[in-house]
Amino acid sequence: MTHGRWSIEQAREWQQREGWLIGFNYLPRTAVNWTELWQAESFDLATIEQELAWAREIGLNALRTNLPFLVWQHDAAGLRTRIDRFLGVAARNGIRVMLCPFDDCAFSGREPYLGRQDDPLPGIHNSGAAASPGRLVVRDRARWPELERYVRDVVGHFRDDARIVVWDLYNEPGNDFVFTRKALPDANDPLWPHSMDLARACFGWARDAAPTQPLTCGVWSMEWQEREADLPALSDVTSFHSYLPLAMLQAQVGLLRAEGRPILCTEWLARGLGSRVMSHLPYFAEQRIGCFHWGLVNGRMQTHLPWPGFAGLYADGSWHHDLLHADGTPYDADEIAEFRRWCTRARR
Repeated sequence: MTHGRWSIEQAREWQQREGWLIGFNYLPRTAVNWTELWQAESFDLATIEQELAWAREIGLNALRTNLPFLVWQHDAAGLRTRIDRFLGVAARNGIRVMLCPFDDCAFSGREPYLGRQDDPLPGIHNSGAAASPGRLVVRDRARWPELERYVRDVVGHFRDDARIVVWDLYNEPGNDFVFTRKALPDANDPLWPHSMDLARACFGWARDAAPTQPLTCGVWSMEWQEREADLPALSDVTSFHSYLPLAMLQAQVGLLRAEGRPILCTEWLARGLGSRVMSHLPYFAEQRIGCFHWGLVNGRMQTHLPWPGFAGLYADGSWHHDLLHADGTPYDADEIAEFRRWCTRARR
């Protein structure tokens, strides 16, 4: 039996029940990618406990994190157990979790692999990024039945888990950018048509699992109205990414309000591009737009560094993403004070 998209009334009731979500995209400082986070040999619960306690002290109440298909394929029961332990730590710190099963963003240009992950390349933003399930698998339709089993298993297992606030089914479908190694996008077989077909299928598989949490998939590219228009129409709650100045973000929100549903900005904060705490956080709060900045603690992902090609915007050495140093001290104490101010209001 296929379950349908939530009504607007259901989505608004969910928003009223959950309140304003003010959160972050999360990878612990000891992980270079989500494979390193979730596989058994490198799952670092002690660091997760420490960092989510730091998030609680700021007042943040939600996080978004990705899941790796490859780890599920190798150790499905173990992955489910580690997800449960992760959710337990988050819940003890008052943090609701958004899980993302698929992800095309693989700046490294490599397919995901198990075992010890390469150390980050010095001076390179997110050099170990690994997609889920990987761009080759996305293009190979013969592999999709296994992807269906993955989605049905993970969503079905946690379908009633109150610690999960929403499922973000697919991060940046069609993102074939490569910023580090010599690999290049395949111009003869572009990724995004395959990814969009997979995203549509994923909504069907997840709905069949009958989750009590809403489903979403965010628009992310500058061409989203042409390439990703199906995503808001499939989602129970509307979501998007924006690393742009406030006026441009507001214009995008104006277009997305046509769905009439609660809105989540699931990625933001790029200081050199004008996506800043002092300008954006008050807007999100006033408009009750759930927001998940990138990211929490600076670590092996090196997302404090700019995207390659944007270094000129950071000649003063300022950070691109992230809020905290590896010892938990703020990168910018004024930013943390601003978060605390708005987080306090979110609890009222």
